[in-house]
Amino acid sequence: MKNKTKEHQRLEQHYAKEKHWMKWGPYLSERQWGTVREDYSEKGTAWKYFPHDHARSRVYRWGEDGIAGISDNHCQLCFSVALWNTKDPIIKERLYGLTGKEGNHGEDVKELYYYLDSTPTHSYMKHLYKYPQRAFPYSDLVTTNQRRSKLEPEYELLDTGVFDDGKYFDVFTEYAKADEKDILIRITIHNRAAEAAPIHLLPTLLVRNRWSFVEVEKKPFIELAESNEKMGSVKVEHDKVGQYHLYFDACDRVLFTENNTNEERLFGTPNATPLVKDSINDALIGNDFEAVTSVATGTKCSPHYQLTIEGGGSREIRLRLSSKALEAPLEKAFDEIFTDRLQEADEFYATQHDDDLSDDLKNIQRQAYGGMMWSKQFYHIDIPTWLNGDPEQPTPPAARKKGRNHEWMTLNNEDIISMPDKWEYPWYAVWDLAFHCVPIAKLDPDFAKKQLVLFLREWYMRPNGQIPAYEWNFSDVNPPVHAWACLKVYHIDKEQKGKGDIVFLKRVFQKLLINFTWWVNKVDTNDNNIFEGGFLGLDNIGVFDRSKEIPGGGSLDQADGTSWMAMYSLNMLDIALEIAQTDKSFEDVATKFFEHFVLISESINSITRDYKGAWDEEEGFFYDMLVLPDGSRTPLKLRSLVGLTSLFATMVMDKRRLQNLPDFMTRFNWHRTHRPSADFSVSIEESEETGDILLALVPRARLEKMLEALLDEEEFLAPGGIRSLSKFHQQGYSVQIAGKEFSLKYEPAESSSYLFGGNSNWRGPVWMPMNYLLLESLQNFNHHYQGSLGVQCPTGSGREVDLKQVSLDISKRLVSIFTKDEQGKRPAHGTDTIYQNDPYFKDLVLFYEYFHGDNSRGVGASHQTGWTGIVAELINRLE
Repeated sequence: MKNKTKEHQRLEQHYAKEKHWMKWGPYLSERQWGTVREDYSEKGTAWKYFPHDHARSRVYRWGEDGIAGISDNHCQLCFSVALWNTKDPIIKERLYGLTGKEGNHGEDVKELYYYLDSTPTHSYMKHLYKYPQRAFPYSDLVTTNQRRSKLEPEYELLDTGVFDDGKYFDVFTEYAKADEKDILIRITIHNRAAEAAPIHLLPTLLVRNRWSFVEVEKKPFIELAESNEKMGSVKVEHDKVGQYHLYFDACDRVLFTENNTNEERLFGTPNATPLVKDSINDALIGNDFEAVTSVATGTKCSPHYQLTIEGGGSREIRLRLSSKALEAPLEKAFDEIFTDRLQEADEFYATQHDDDLSDDLKNIQRQAYGGMMWSKQFYHIDIPTWLNGDPEQPTPPAARKKGRNHEWMTLNNEDIISMPDKWEYPWYAVWDLAFHCVPIAKLDPDFAKKQLVLFLREWYMRPNGQIPAYEWNFSDVNPPVHAWACLKVYHIDKEQKGKGDIVFLKRVFQKLLINFTWWVNKVDTNDNNIFEGGFLGLDNIGVFDRSKEIPGGGSLDQADGTSWMAMYSLNMLDIALEIAQTDKSFEDVATKFFEHFVLISESINSITRDYKGAWDEEEGFFYDMLVLPDGSRTPLKLRSLVGLTSLFATMVMDKRRLQNLPDFMTRFNWHRTHRPSADFSVSIEESEETGDILLALVPRARLEKMLEALLDEEEFLAPGGIRSLSKFHQQGYSVQIAGKEFSLKYEPAESSSYLFGGNSNWRGPVWMPMNYLLLESLQNFNHHYQGSLGVQCPTGSGREVDLKQVSLDISKRLVSIFTKDEQGKRPAHGTDTIYQNDPYFKDLVLFYEYFHGDNSRGVGASHQTGWTGIVAELINRLE
């Protein structure tokens, strides 16, 4: 590690429990409406049950949302930014987007916002929201997208023209911590138009409503404490959070209301209180402030700034949320603290890269890391309570008790979790989280370790060992990458601290054993070490939905399911060998996972006389095998990530570790003697140079064949990385099963399939996490072959390179998605020239869910810094 900075010191204080530096953070969701946890409908229609139109008026049960918001770590007290441009029909309190039914490619946020910066302790944070001065095109976005087919691109906010002529506001929200419970807030609004324009700013302090659902001894409240020509303040009394003060620059008025549902507007029944959640909204839109200024207390409060900002001008508003009663909270020290925290953030991030890294790459990496930190969110759901309802609320429909997630009665989550995307996916996804933890570990390995441990806890993992997938269906089967993430985070942590956290490895290993057993019992239904498992997170990569009944009543021997389990076996073997360096009892279990790997390798590599396996020697690829009730076997010859996953199962057992484990080596050598790898096509190769031993699912001869396809620009090698489906299928692929035809074709961007709502596509685009796993495997192969395995990259180019250079080439292509080309254009932004021409857009980066297989345009969720943020780590691999 480079020099220890102030931010590193804060992290040490936090984990030593000297100071709770992460008491406050960006934990507010960006979309609580339309989520499963807020859905109490009979048939699980989450988008319909709690739509965006209800969000301003209706209280949430399990969380809160807002723009550029923060909260305490239990989301009891929340702060966010609300705005009004005087033309919109409602004030802008939360980010707007289309539901799964409204978008031609599923749900999609229709706003422009950017996570510019954040340290791991959130001692400094910066967010940008771009707000049009014209009326926000709510209806245009819905109607135009609904008119478009799945063969057309999505209609985005920039397409509507509301940002033309620079007629928008840049709203920067910055936070700086003076102490663990003392947060300075600076909101700066820039008018990017040539003419003056009006805007209303409403910094909003909100108490989450618990009193409508559970008994509380004393209802919290916010009350006016001071208001004069220079400054105002309100005081919060909250039994759970404690007493807080919000200080703010003098405003036009201070508005109060109650965070209660507007029953009259939504359901036509009388309100329990005169003031309700949307009373401040109604006051602004109707220009009638009497109701919200005639009181000086409530559970929702907004200082109101009615501004007119000159063309090209700006206005700054200062606030401070503190548990302390301060004499001069917004005076000279305010600027000094912000200056110090920003400088400390710069110093911290300077330790994350080499000094000679280009400014553009530094900017990309900083925003990727910033997005990872901003994507932390408070997540709360208790399944028994959610199914049965609350005492103070109507009883939910009885059908819910046999509906979605009813079998997860032990699940009770209330934690800060790294989210894939706080608008499109404001709920955890367990395999996404595995990839999140890699870049997070570079900044804060202790948080990454805690996240991985969390999902193995009894209130997440089912008693049978299954790890929850995500709230839409906790029982969905995602790839088993948790062990890989634990191992990766362990090594990152060890590299930074100089000592490995063996206690962490032991903690996760015991629970992963249970999960591994669940996998073996659940998805190896024929007990032949060939695994099914469903769609395995790859959604619509096949010709039919692999998570549902197989056409023809058969079963599917999945090449990727089997490969994932081979990888899982090697990960567990690796962890066991590491622990065994200090605890010899783990040599026994290491042998168990070596044996699992051998058996899986034998199965998928088709080495017995009477079994037709996944490998096709003539075509040099692994395929899924459809097994029909009559015993006939048909390979589904799709050249996709399904086959490429076989490359993920690689591991180098280094000689240094093995020398310390004589018992393991005795058993290992027994296996090699009694079950020689040559007979079973299992890749167990010992390096003559280093003495290290390579374990791989793909033997060298097959690896060389697969690399030809992998590095072929007419197959998998795209300008921005490795495609999920070979371009070979550009004209389509079809297969007859039980008298029906099933087909698909290469689709480089948006999906034309309705599987999974049509908002996911594994039929061609580049997915960052899959590329990352391929790079990890190529590095393992290169470590073993020491440059002796040469390939043409790209295939047919005549350029001979080793696997180290192949890995570097792919890394450069992945990073190039975000870097400026000669014209100053970033491929991720597609045809949106505003990012190229507008000086206030050109340095902004969005980290999309996946990327166009031919031109690298960003597709899917626009703030998927969860797993696309792993590019921050790839940047450091460039030479």
